[in-house]
Amino acid sequence: MTDSILLVLGGLVLLGLGGELLVRGAVGMAARLGISPLLAGLTIVGFGTSTPELATSVQAALAGSPGIAIGNVVGSNIANILFILGLSAVILPLSVNPASFTRDSIALGGSALLCTGAVLYGFMGPAIGITLLAALVGYVWWAYKAESAVPCPEGDRHVHEAEDRPPPPNTGPVVLAGMIIAGLALAIVGAGWLVDGATVLASAAGVSETVIGLTVVAVGTSLPELIACIVAVVRKHEDVALGNIVGSNIYNILGILGITSVISPIAVPAEIAAVDIWVMLGVTALLLVQLRSGWKLSRLEGAVLVALYIGYTILLATR
Repeated sequence: MTDSILLVLGGLVLLGLGGELLVRGAVGMAARLGISPLLAGLTIVGFGTSTPELATSVQAALAGSPGIAIGNVVGSNIANILFILGLSAVILPLSVNPASFTRDSIALGGSALLCTGAVLYGFMGPAIGITLLAALVGYVWWAYKAESAVPCPEGDRHVHEAEDRPPPPNTGPVVLAGMIIAGLALAIVGAGWLVDGATVLASAAGVSETVIGLTVVAVGTSLPELIACIVAVVRKHEDVALGNIVGSNIYNILGILGITSVISPIAVPAEIAAVDIWVMLGVTALLLVQLRSGWKLSRLEGAVLVALYIGYTILLATR
């Protein structure tokens, strides 16, 4: 039992370090190659911060643990909205940029609906994976064209996301490539530890792997988003905090589930189809309604989200 806990904790540390190394190395390499900060923020930072979820879900699928593979994504999206975004709003009310709300609300709501359809289908194979990845490519293209055509606050946010993760000064391409490779290696090893430890913990605690995936694994792989959001609100960059969560949820579904389904087809656990996917869809709809009302997520609304997450966690503990 103790060894499993250490595996989980060690896996989370390696995932966090690996994701950070990968993002900083990739952003630095993008600058060397002349890739615009806007495109780097949209793609490299978006994918890089989702590295923990990607590595964990792929490893879990390959290990024959669909509850962890899918529960990680569904649970992360629930935790991102209810816990991380709710806590951020309690610290600092989050303003909404109406100009980008239409695009991002369509992408967030659409990805949640696609995920719901895939879960209810009961099996995620290459066809579903390719569909999700195609939708992600379409979203990135849409966002890039919209944000590069005219001065756009959302474009500035993505530029700042890339600029906030600079590599060490005077870093050459060899070192940057080493950072990318090391980041990937740490993420892969960390994901293996996390999946192995979580599987044993589930057995020892007498709960399903799905519950562990929805809780311990999901919250653990969302730690980079939690840290980024808390730092953003402390610096009074509420647009960055909100954008981090919306972007993470879109990438989790379209990118993480898409890649995982292509690499290793997975059967959907019945408990996720019966309960948790509807929770994810419901909290996504709730967030969109809250953001549309007054173009702000208030402290009271944030407290409601956190309270809902506590209730959801209690519900999981009783399953």
